[in-house]
Amino acid sequence: MDSIIPTKYWHQTDDGRIQCDVCPRACKLHEGQQGLCYVRACLNNEIVLTTYGRSSGFCVDPVEKKPLNHFMPGTGTLSFGTAGCNLACKFCQNWDISKSREMDTLADEAAPEKIAAVAKSAGAKSVSFTYNDPVIFMEYAIDVARACHTLGLKTIAVSAGYICPEPRKAFFSYIDAVNIDLKAFTDEFYFKQTGAHLAPVLETLEYIKNETSVWLEITTLLIPGLNDSDTEINALSQWIKNHLGPDVPLHFSAYHPDWKMRAIPATPADTLVRARSIALKNGLHYVYTGNIHNEEGDSSYCHHCGKKVIGRDWYKLTDWHLDKKGNCEVCNASFAGVILPAPGDWGPRRLPIQMKYQ
Repeated sequence: MDSIIPTKYWHQTDDGRIQCDVCPRACKLHEGQQGLCYVRACLNNEIVLTTYGRSSGFCVDPVEKKPLNHFMPGTGTLSFGTAGCNLACKFCQNWDISKSREMDTLADEAAPEKIAAVAKSAGAKSVSFTYNDPVIFMEYAIDVARACHTLGLKTIAVSAGYICPEPRKAFFSYIDAVNIDLKAFTDEFYFKQTGAHLAPVLETLEYIKNETSVWLEITTLLIPGLNDSDTEINALSQWIKNHLGPDVPLHFSAYHPDWKMRAIPATPADTLVRARSIALKNGLHYVYTGNIHNEEGDSSYCHHCGKKVIGRDWYKLTDWHLDKKGNCEVCNASFAGVILPAPGDWGPRRLPIQMKYQ
């Protein structure tokens, strides 16, 4: 399988360079140069994807690990990524994959049809594009999504949402659910810590929620002293309620020192609990804590009567009080999401898969 394929979203600039138009970074490349993302390059005066069909590895995870708490809870999802990223987060929690420049990282090859078939046979209900941002390998992701939909599987994207309008429309037309990583709620943080900007991410969030049927959840990694103030958490959660609505689930996740940010200590559990409380007071119906053991912050509650409708202990489901229509068993209030008539039985297990042996 040829790992280098032509792409669509680019144009030639007045000075003869080729500009990639997938994300707002707009890398302008001379012949032979790679974009910041590493996987898109200028070859023969066009932008090509250099990692088609090559993955950093495959694993069936609980869907809650993405994290998605309202999309087919309890089911397994076949997860994979490639290498590279179009952001430059100093705190990257997956830097060994997203910042990799070693082709050995991409040793597991698989055609789209094979990925879908293996996911089906493994008992997964979906395939997730994750570990690094799928917008940079969107051609591969779209072909995998087509193959998955043919077999009745859903598709999930875990993304920072840093993508231009035209490719955004194309990419999300093949996605069933997404978790967008909203890094912070100030442009200063985005520019200094990720090399990007906030506005395009907010545009992506509004596009997904208001112009598509894609199920949306949001994650914000809280870093002590950088994006964890009450003021910022208030602004972030109020924006979500006002622009996206109260039913979009929000996950506050704990940072650990990594990549180029090792001096700042890990996020205290109390910070996540405080953030969750602020967001709930601001009217969001579903707010979660992540990367810490907190059953209350892991679990889902009816926004009307307060009943715990899905209990979770890490990635294990411990309670289920939704009827077959996905409504609260106590008060019949609707529970937002894509809910199956019964919970999945995948549990917390992690199943690594080597495609060459499948």
